[in-house]
Amino acid sequence: MIKAGIIGSTGYAGQELVRLLLGHKDVEIVWYGSRSYIDKKYYDVFRNMFQIVEDVCKDDNLDELAEAVDVIFTATPQGLCASLVSEEVLNKVKVIDLSADFRIKDVATYEKWYGIKHASPEFIPEAVYGLCEINREDIKGARLIANPGCYTTCSILTAYPLVKEGLIDAQSIIIDAKSGTSGAGRGAKVDNLFCEVNESIKAYGVTTHRHTPEIEEQLGYAAGEPILLNFTPHLVPMNRGILVTAYANLKEGVTEADIRAAYDKYYKDEKFVRVLEPGVCPETRWVEGSNYTDINFKVDPRTRRVVMMGALDNLVKGAAGQAVQNMNLIFGLDEAEGLNLVPMFP
Repeated sequence: MIKAGIIGSTGYAGQELVRLLLGHKDVEIVWYGSRSYIDKKYYDVFRNMFQIVEDVCKDDNLDELAEAVDVIFTATPQGLCASLVSEEVLNKVKVIDLSADFRIKDVATYEKWYGIKHASPEFIPEAVYGLCEINREDIKGARLIANPGCYTTCSILTAYPLVKEGLIDAQSIIIDAKSGTSGAGRGAKVDNLFCEVNESIKAYGVTTHRHTPEIEEQLGYAAGEPILLNFTPHLVPMNRGILVTAYANLKEGVTEADIRAAYDKYYKDEKFVRVLEPGVCPETRWVEGSNYTDINFKVDPRTRRVVMMGALDNLVKGAAGQAVQNMNLIFGLDEAEGLNLVPMFP
């Protein structure tokens, strides 16, 4: 059995990790980390875990944790994992970080967009960006995984084949994204109160959202050159889900068949990316509670632009599910183990 520890187990992504790992036949959770609930029964924090999890919450002593487990998941705010990780820890265990601490390769870019000083930049070069469908082989041998978040996963997977194949002008990409409120985390914030979000939708982080450079960097690798794009997120009054609608100019002579062939080339053998039938638009309700990303596109012949669409569950494929997928690859397990989840509806 793989022994797992979770730092930040009482956040939304952390609790989703617990839910998924409890159903994983090869994993035992031995450490439920939480700064806010030390010595409190885990089921007293999440009553859905009553008579399922009897453990109490522990602290975030990474050195002690590294002696007790084979893999550590850090589902924590930006900056914490970078402040705790060390060569001694990485020599003992695998670390899968759900924050953005190791996702961006340029330290100055990270510090500019996140507004904090990076505590361990020496580990950035070896950290593998854990988007399994793109970096599968590199993930298998990694000690440190930078687990992508929800907006970035959906945005990158939706546009990647067309950027990689050179079918669109990558400099023309515009990404419009919408998220459920769980994407903002479990901490109490006035902007996320029921009366603040119910019956409303709003854009936020316009031109300044910190996932922008991450999306640009990863799609830039696909394009073979740096790219600049517009990314605008929106908050919608639902619990879970990410919907991305992206736009780009088509290269001269590119046809709808070319685009379909590109998506098939990269995703026809991918279990967790479902390219939908022509004319069917992705919807968050058809991926909720699952590790799937649904993708489709539509060509606008009038403007010679392509509209790319993607949907996923921000807490599963956009966080915890992707982390489990990464863990499976690292330990040589079936990539889908613990993730064979039928989307929930209604």
